Amino acid sequence: MNRIFEILKGRKRTQNMPVNKMSAAIAEWTALYENKQPFYGGSLNLAAAVCSELARLTTIELESEITGSDRAAYLNEQYRSVLKKARVFVEYACAKGGVILKPFVSGGRICTSIVQADGFMPIAFSPEGELIGAVFFDSLQRDGKYYTRLEEHILKGDIYYITNTAYVGRFPEDMGKEIPLSSVCEWAELEKSCRIENVKRPLFAYLKMPSANTTDSSSPLGASAFSGAVELIKDAYRQYSHLLWEFESGKRALFLDECAVRRDEDGNASLPEKRLYRMLSTGDDTLFEDWSPELREQHILSGLDRILRSIEFNCGLAYGTLSNPQSVDKTAEEVRASKQRSYATVCDIQNALKKALYELIEAMDIYCDIYSLAPSGEYSVSFNLDDSIICDRSAEFSEKMLLLEKSIIAPWEMRSWYFNEDEAEAKKMIGEINELQKRNNLAQKGTGIQTTAL
Repeated sequence: MNRIFEILKGRKRTQNMPVNKMSAAIAEWTALYENKQPFYGGSLNLAAAVCSELARLTTIELESEITGSDRAAYLNEQYRSVLKKARVFVEYACAKGGVILKPFVSGGRICTSIVQADGFMPIAFSPEGELIGAVFFDSLQRDGKYYTRLEEHILKGDIYYITNTAYVGRFPEDMGKEIPLSSVCEWAELEKSCRIENVKRPLFAYLKMPSANTTDSSSPLGASAFSGAVELIKDAYRQYSHLLWEFESGKRALFLDECAVRRDEDGNASLPEKRLYRMLSTGDDTLFEDWSPELREQHILSGLDRILRSIEFNCGLAYGTLSNPQSVDKTAEEVRASKQRSYATVCDIQNALKKALYELIEAMDIYCDIYSLAPSGEYSVSFNLDDSIICDRSAEFSEKMLLLEKSIIAPWEMRSWYFNEDEAEAKKMIGEINELQKRNNLAQKGTGIQTTAL
């Protein structure tokens, strides 16, 4: 990415952007996420665990549909394939600060590329901080040479420009010289440049993590979901390496005096089990001495658990997501506050996801017009995200039941909220239930058993 940055450095941009600093941060987040960090050993894979859990909570009940016309039906068909990948690309966005959903037309269909943060270079932002220009990278290796294609997208006013350039070099880090697109069969059909008029937004959508970018507060790019816990994650790996060493160094051993060991013809000591026995010249009458040190794993685990709780707090997760949920006694209010932090984090990511999906659909709709893929028509987008993931469902239920008991809300309002029914349907069902209860009361009148209508 840094080499590509140097190539783009001289180009005119709408705004100065501190790309180098963010490139370094994205590289570090990627190393942590892929568990390729160059420090200490271990297999905790904490960064991936944070991102995976946030993506799971964000998309576990995600449902979305485009309706309203033949155009909507066509868009919805293309859109369904994107939703199937939602959990994966949300996890990538959590890991690296954001992803770009870039639609393109192939064989009469609209396909969508998922471009991770280290797969594009931002080149322009609107005054509101929205990404309106980016360069996407595509590369391949063939016959000992390395080919790179840069696809630049930028919106200037209401005109959208797309430019393709290709390069060939001898090494992966060297882009080399520019070559015609026709030199690579995979890129031969691509246009060198094109211009699209009357476009109001970029033909891609940027899913940006909603938290503040504390890595570089001057950058409009998103920051990783664990960006505020990078050093804590490193501390956790160090602590975990101490735990592994504690077990390694504390292995049981039996020290033997040299005179108690059988030797071969060459005079070399012959040990029955090298992992258990150790040679020792005691200089006294002691032939055997047992080594069984007391392990300190509980102290190390306690320290590791405290670090994990700090990671949870800094990543907006509830306590017990990574740490031992039984390690510290908490009051009911502390547990609720901890869970609420996770609910709020997930809610923010869900809102960012909805925004990105709306923008993706708008870009797909523009492609429908450009390539005449479907007849013109209005469309509307619906989203259904599990409320129990966003809020404390049980607490909200208790509050609404209290309002119902105090006659502050009507029974149909309670039913409408709980079963997600509209007002007419809820009132209809309440009426049917009341009518059924009245008939039961009449049937049971002689038995002295009474039921109360809603």
